[in-house]
Amino acid sequence: MVQLIAIKEAILMDFSIFSHLRRFFSGFHAMHRESAAALTIVEMEELENIFALLLLGSFVGFPSPPTFLAVELLPFMEKELKILNRRAKDADDMLAEMCGTIGID
Repeated sequence: MVQLIAIKEAILMDFSIFSHLRRFFSGFHAMHRESAAALTIVEMEELENIFALLLLGSFVGFPSPPTFLAVELLPFMEKELKILNRRAKDADDMLAEMCGTIGID
């Protein structure tokens, strides 16, 4: 009887060790998943910036795309155009300029 109880305790202890290891490694998995999601978001923002630069590059000296192509692609830049308008309106507001520099829109 005593041996049976000792075997049960050993099995339960092994199970708890495995459950602790499983939780430990699931934490690593969650950390890597969050890191990958954050990198994907940063990559998407950079691609949006490149897209805006390609379409509105004539403002900084890059050759502009053909007009018909730019007009067809402008609806995809709705968010960027709203930010551009808001920053143009707040050009004389120093607090808005500082927030725009930090990235608060």
